[in-house]
Amino acid sequence: MYYETVFIVNPDISQENTETMTNELVDKIEKAGARIVKREYWGSRPLAYSIQKRNRGHYSLLVTDGAADVSKMIDETLRLDERVMRFLTTSITELSDEPSPLLRRRVAASEDKPTEEKAEAKSEETPTEKATEAESETKAEEKTEAKSEEAPVEKATEAKAEAEPKKAPAKKATVKKEAKAEEATEEKAED
Repeated sequence: MYYETVFIVNPDISQENTETMTNELVDKIEKAGARIVKREYWGSRPLAYSIQKRNRGHYSLLVTDGAADVSKMIDETLRLDERVMRFLTTSITELSDEPSPLLRRRVAASEDKPTEEKAEAKSEETPTEKATEAESETKAEEKTEAKSEEAPVEKATEAKAEAEPKKAPAKKATVKKEAKAEEATEEKAED
């Protein structure tokens, strides 16, 4: 039976210390009578949600071949180690020789680095040109997202609010409340 263990190490720990910790874990596993089939370091990656007020972590994968006792020993070791933020061990029936999807993406990204010509062309642009291009792209994306999500009534109330001169934030909130009240009365009238 194969066991796949993915664990996330605190980002405050350096990559070298993460590798040292992983080597210590591998030594423990081998002393327990199991063997390491696959070992991958996925790098420092963003977390899906905050863990211990951290937004990143060092991801590692270990695939072991051994008894269930070894899997329990791995879980206990990782649970007691304060540097490990999360871990998950699953049993797998088939072993793949291919690298994991995350490692494949990481290798592909490193191979697809821009050529020197593209890098030179990008460096010729001034920082203000890059900033204005980025701003115009984000504004265009925001407009398309806003148009697709809004209802016709909301568009009319927003156009009305935009036509009025800028007011203090407190007045702006009352304008929004009034617009919502108008929408509610229109919906009741339609019903």
